[in-house]
Amino acid sequence: MTNKKLSLDQLMQARYGKSIPLAIDLNETLETIFQHRSIRTYCDKPLPKDTLELLIAAGQSASNSSNLQSWSLVAIEDEGRKDRLAQLSGNQAHIRTCPLFLVWLADLSRLEALGKKRELPHEGLNYLELVTVGIVDAALASQNAALAAESLGLSIVYIGGIRNNPEAVAKELNLPPRIFPVFGMCVGYCDPEKSSSIKPRLPQAAVAHREQYDAQKTIDAVEEYCREMDAFYKENNMKTNGDWAQHSLHRIRGPESLNGREFMRDWLKKLGFQAK
Repeated sequence: MTNKKLSLDQLMQARYGKSIPLAIDLNETLETIFQHRSIRTYCDKPLPKDTLELLIAAGQSASNSSNLQSWSLVAIEDEGRKDRLAQLSGNQAHIRTCPLFLVWLADLSRLEALGKKRELPHEGLNYLELVTVGIVDAALASQNAALAAESLGLSIVYIGGIRNNPEAVAKELNLPPRIFPVFGMCVGYCDPEKSSSIKPRLPQAAVAHREQYDAQKTIDAVEEYCREMDAFYKENNMKTNGDWAQHSLHRIRGPESLNGREFMRDWLKKLGFQAK
């Protein structure tokens, strides 16, 4: 993705809808981070040679819990498989059009196999803590890979819809038990004719607290954000269910809004996780 050079002040303006003066010098890493936006339209251009290997190395350079490295990924370039995964993920067309689709996995299978091979106890894998560790490790690794991709001029979008049908996804990817598809990630070159704007985030007052949590401050800041997002939606011709608060609450209104993911506890058990 090619973006025009912006100053740190301009990037803060784009990210928060208002200037936040910072006494910090902008560098390439910060510029990559602050320029992030989700991209769902990709042009027909191949990725640079060894892109996948670089993204894997970036992912493996992320922090992880106790050096367990309890994540894996499956890289998909086959058109037929991308089409099937798109159907399983809410029929999202960008999965079909991106040149590379990554499915990030919480992977406890590797540790289980080692425990059995060496005849060492591994009962801890049966607890929710280890499921959490696998999901967190996958998230940390994927974000490193996302930043690496964007530093190369590529674009990405995360696909939570991969959790709509985790059992079918596991079958498609030939996943052994104790592996859970956490999310997908499209990787490719953004279609320059359909580039999106940087989406404003909640004010820092809504997410950051000093010493103790201040619930009232959070709600006041969210109301300010709703007004900012109304302007963003109109400017970008985006249709939503009301303002940001209404839109977000509609997304969590009940089990019918979870797109099959309301059965997640059952899916985990079917995929070999006890999660005590």
